Amino acid sequence: MYQHETSFRVRYGETDRMGYVYYGNYATYYEVGRVEALRSLGFSYRSLEDSGVLLPVSDFSVRYRRPAYYDDLLVLTTRIVSLSGVRLRFLYELRNEAGDLLNEAETTLVFVSKATGRPCQPPDALLLALKKFLP
Repeated sequence: MYQHETSFRVRYGETDRMGYVYYGNYATYYEVGRVEALRSLGFSYRSLEDSGVLLPVSDFSVRYRRPAYYDDLLVLTTRIVSLSGVRLRFLYELRNEAGDLLNEAETTLVFVSKATGRPCQPPDALLLALKKFLP
């Protein structure tokens, strides 16, 4: 398993009338986690796309435990937990500055050829980078 942490503050426009982070914004937070986790391994989404490989989300689930509020400092832990064939699975934990667990999520992404729109094998360099972290 590969793990990466990133932190950010909740912006006012991300909250709803109740003062909570609007539930739909969490998907964007998880995308930030994925992008930064891959970047920390030496792979930007842009470089993958430029090489002809796309990574659309095929599955997404989240469990909300507590709300986040405007100006909260959030810490997102992103884990790459499996790479099976053309599927790459991520787990997320989002905590506030006090360390309270706000929510947990899971996404599965599929490697897709930009040219054909069909699933494809992950780039060899990414397989090599993840090999030491994944079973």
